[in-house]
Amino acid sequence: MFLRFFSELRAAKVPVSLREYLLLMEALDKDVIDRRIEDFYFLSRASLVKDEKNLDKFDRVFGHVFKGLETVEDGITADIPAEWLKALTEKFLTDEEKAQIEAMGGFEKLMETLQERLKEQKERHEGGNKWIGSGGTSPFGNNGYNPEGVRIGQDKSRHGRAVKVWDKREYKNLDDSVELGTRNIKVALRRLRKFARQGALDELDLNGTIRGTAEKGYLDIQMRPERRNTIKVLLFFDIGGSMDGHIKLCEELFSAARTEFKHLEFFYFHNCLYEAVWKDNRRRQVEKIPTFEVLHKFPHDYKVIFVGDATMSPYEITYPGGSVEHWNEEAGAIWMSRVTDIYQSAVWLNPTPERHWDYTQSIGVMKQLMNDRMFPLTLDGLDKAMRELVRG
Repeated sequence: MFLRFFSELRAAKVPVSLREYLLLMEALDKDVIDRRIEDFYFLSRASLVKDEKNLDKFDRVFGHVFKGLETVEDGITADIPAEWLKALTEKFLTDEEKAQIEAMGGFEKLMETLQERLKEQKERHEGGNKWIGSGGTSPFGNNGYNPEGVRIGQDKSRHGRAVKVWDKREYKNLDDSVELGTRNIKVALRRLRKFARQGALDELDLNGTIRGTAEKGYLDIQMRPERRNTIKVLLFFDIGGSMDGHIKLCEELFSAARTEFKHLEFFYFHNCLYEAVWKDNRRRQVEKIPTFEVLHKFPHDYKVIFVGDATMSPYEITYPGGSVEHWNEEAGAIWMSRVTDIYQSAVWLNPTPERHWDYTQSIGVMKQLMNDRMFPLTLDGLDKAMRELVRG
């Protein structure tokens, strides 16, 4: 059974090594958990999954391999404080429903009854008020209703009344093939880190204090600067036009970046970078910043991230006067080349799904100008982009 579990995890592209599998077997051999399927789930997940983006894949494989083992074992107990159950009933249940619970004997009696019916029932059941199945008013099953219930075989709650949930997947949005949310963006951006201790001595150096005290024979308190991420980032956002459909995603990226990077500067442009950028879209026509000023102000050790769909007429990139908003004396391609010549670490994040890139000529042109460092704005794409910036 466990070898099948291991092989199916590998087949699902969860990077599980033999060493991790043997660690799990050793833990089972030493009885570090009770022999319950829930305990084994948490132990195996902790032992075998190294990256949270694989948690949803792990849940799917686990549910497939161990389907049927989630039934209640002999001697089941419910380790739930009595005061918690009381608060739960007072908050969510009506007086009539409370009476029904008391008539059944409370939660412990509910679980005992579940165990007995699992032993008695031999086939699938739908509807009714006794057997475990879907629909109906029995307290066991799914898609039905009972004021105190146990949900079995259902991926979400219908009535919100189940006390215990057996099968749920909480990590769908961590999968590396889905688009990002603010939390996931933060996780991916953390790969772009370079820590150093700079500034005022405002943090206790515990190890240094212990070492100094042992060497000198008296209390020698030593302080040190706080450990900070010293990575510096220039963030350029394409704004307006076809990017209007990606505003929410760009807002989430910007929010996450501001919390992850202390040294962050951002600017806006439209479609392609030209001779000016801006910081306030409401005053973009009167408060523009010369691009040359940006290139001269921020040194070459900054990491540059462009965010845009690169969807436009190819002439907007390759020809003078190609801009749809003004007459540009120099082609956008020249300005992009200036940026990549100064900043060796530069990437382009594209919110358009990668499978559509080949159908838009301008995306291919911009990707070439970025030396193929264009990545889709998904968790996997952002992770690859941060790896590229770390190498630069």
